[in-house]
Amino acid sequence: MPQAVATVAPNTLERAESPEAPKATGSDFAPLLKTVRSQGLLERRTGWYAVGIAANLIALGTVVTGMVLLGDTWWNLFLALPLAVLWTRTAFFGHDAGHAQISGGRTAGRAIGLVHANLLLGMNEAWWNDKHVRHHANPNHIDKDPDVGVGALVWTQKQAAQREGFSRWLTRNQARLFFPMLLLEGIALKIYGFQFLRRQPVRERALSALLLAGHLALYATLLLGVMSPGKAVVFALAHHALFGLHLGMAFAPNHKGMEMPDPDGDRWGHLQRQVLTSRNVRGAVLTDWFLGGLNYQIEHHLFPNMPRPHLRLAQPLVKAHCAGIGMPYAETGLVESYRQALQHMREVGEPLR
Repeated sequence: MPQAVATVAPNTLERAESPEAPKATGSDFAPLLKTVRSQGLLERRTGWYAVGIAANLIALGTVVTGMVLLGDTWWNLFLALPLAVLWTRTAFFGHDAGHAQISGGRTAGRAIGLVHANLLLGMNEAWWNDKHVRHHANPNHIDKDPDVGVGALVWTQKQAAQREGFSRWLTRNQARLFFPMLLLEGIALKIYGFQFLRRQPVRERALSALLLAGHLALYATLLLGVMSPGKAVVFALAHHALFGLHLGMAFAPNHKGMEMPDPDGDRWGHLQRQVLTSRNVRGAVLTDWFLGGLNYQIEHHLFPNMPRPHLRLAQPLVKAHCAGIGMPYAETGLVESYRQALQHMREVGEPLR
């Protein structure tokens, strides 16, 4: 077996022209922040979110009504797809609420997050925020970012070298298994949320548990009230598989295969830490919709509380600023972003093959 070493993410696009990234300091970010703030891009878009949330809830209600009207028939399986797509929209609103993009008030933001995550999706908002805040603070940092920790998948050859048994086989084949494994993510998110309950304070735990239980009760009542148990189980599995796939496809292009900071090296500044570890995805309105604005991952990481509709407006400012200081800015198409992410996973597992 070849000797396993810590992998360095493959260079991508513009970054390939600059093998060694420039050192960034706090002052590199300050002018950009001043420009973005002066153009009002950090101001809330309450009306935009109110319309979007209302439209999503109406669409969810329409699909549920369609399920009820169809009744106990296999034709209901066709509604699993639109329901999964709308659940992903719901997750995007929960994500934005967790970042205080929707409301500056903590109480209102948490209420929106609890409704969208715990009640509508059965995902524990507290678990997601705990993990996601740590990811934003140190993206792609092997010791600090939970998204690149050892799990079903691994992200460095050093992690891969420690795998044994079935996990070793999984790592050897993780690139080809990545998208099939996303079919399990919808169920996994629920499990992680329930497991996190014991880590929450008692009062917060009670509310989270109540809403999670409420979600399960409502979901089971809907499916069993409309379909026979067999059809209900098949619908639930198909629905959660499509939800996990869609959600995973929205998050996969963001960081996989991008730079991974050296845990023992110099500390990167905010601009360098967020830009070099993130990848943007080109596209128009359809891409923005499909990825929930996460295709502007660089802008989102630089300004996590920036409202989603402002991310595309901030992109030219960020791109110009990075060019002005010689900072690589990675941007690619959607299919290419998946290719780069899968290539990184393939290279991580290469020594085991």
